[in-house]
Amino acid sequence: MSFFITPAFAEAGAGGMDTGMFNMLFLVGFALIFYFFLWRPQAKRAKEHKALIGGLSKGDEVITAGGIIGKVVRLTDDYLVLEVSNGVELKFQKAHVAAELPKGTIKDI
Repeated sequence: MSFFITPAFAEAGAGGMDTGMFNMLFLVGFALIFYFFLWRPQAKRAKEHKALIGGLSKGDEVITAGGIIGKVVRLTDDYLVLEVSNGVELKFQKAHVAAELPKGTIKDI
């Protein structure tokens, strides 16, 4: 039966993409995906958080990473003191502030 069908053999070097070039394109594509989906958004969030921390002042209302809401009473270079209730003050690192809340959010203090 094989005498009706001639076997097809691939010729060396005819037409196909070089494996070295394919590997290089694969590596560049992977690097681009890594940059646009992981590194760039993380750098943007870090920049925004640094601006948030730098812009804190006395009287701002913030929420911490642990979910504690309070009003900034005192600030130092690395720490801040939040008043979470009347007469109750807690000391936090500035890096643990998650967001600044609009003025007047806290009514009980």
